[in-house]
Amino acid sequence: MKVSPLFWPVDLKSNTIYILDETRLPQKLVYSRATNYKQACQVIREMKTRAVGQVILVFYIFLQALKQNKAKKSLSGLLIKIAGEINSTRPTLPFKFLTDMVLGWAKSGAPLDKCISKFLENLKAARIKQAEKASLLFNDKDVILTHCNVSGLMPLIAQFCLKKDKKISFYVTETRPYLQGSRLTAWELKEGGFEVTIISDNMVAQIMHEKRINKVMVGADHLAQNGDIANKIGTYQIAILAKHFNIPFYVLCPPASSAKSGSDIEIEVRPDKELLEYCGIAIAPKGVKAYYPAFDITPDNLITKHIHLEIGR
Repeated sequence: MKVSPLFWPVDLKSNTIYILDETRLPQKLVYSRATNYKQACQVIREMKTRAVGQVILVFYIFLQALKQNKAKKSLSGLLIKIAGEINSTRPTLPFKFLTDMVLGWAKSGAPLDKCISKFLENLKAARIKQAEKASLLFNDKDVILTHCNVSGLMPLIAQFCLKKDKKISFYVTETRPYLQGSRLTAWELKEGGFEVTIISDNMVAQIMHEKRINKVMVGADHLAQNGDIANKIGTYQIAILAKHFNIPFYVLCPPASSAKSGSDIEIEVRPDKELLEYCGIAIAPKGVKAYYPAFDITPDNLITKHIHLEIGR
């Protein structure tokens, strides 16, 4: 089954990590190169990759370090240093959960490179299975609203639907201010041959009122133990509207972290300039302030169903 480049946007060749630069899409399909962990972490900070790309990159960072440190000198200290650098990149995605997993494998004495490679294989298989499970929630002629981008899962879900003779279509929010919806999700759905309509973030209530969509499906960057999720800013208000209009609200989510509830999830606040300018061009008067929380918390009671990512170990 053909997958979007966003489904697995990171690769390790020799000692260099190649990362699909999502900030250049849809104009150019280009890859950034990282030759060390500091460069790779900067890619995460700059949001050149996000969602599952960040997760994959974390494990490739450790694999790269193993390749570059063949003498295995001071390996434990190096791994701890790398983990700290990764954990400091963006606060809302639970990087520490991932880095602790790697450090745990290293401490156990198991061959770390094999543990990481096996985990990545299982992650890829689990993502395909997650898309297949999600496709069971849709019927022929369903129209789905989605927000932001779920790294290649939406076109894969649509393909699974087609295999069952179910043709679905999509409405995609622009997802401001980075426009991941119109730049990434709309692009990969169109490339996959699926019908997609872009709307601005503030059109959702009207679109639901006009009965143009009948289901909502979004991703999640963080799942708390009680079912609350953190996802791209704007998700919470869509969930509230879905509840008001009695529209099912589904979430493609990662494994739960140690956070007990959404109130335990730290919300990343991005720099002011990301709202005040776009592609280096000012879009607001000089001297005004901006506030940009990159995520919001959607409580469990607004979620119809969680579609979990189940990764074998």
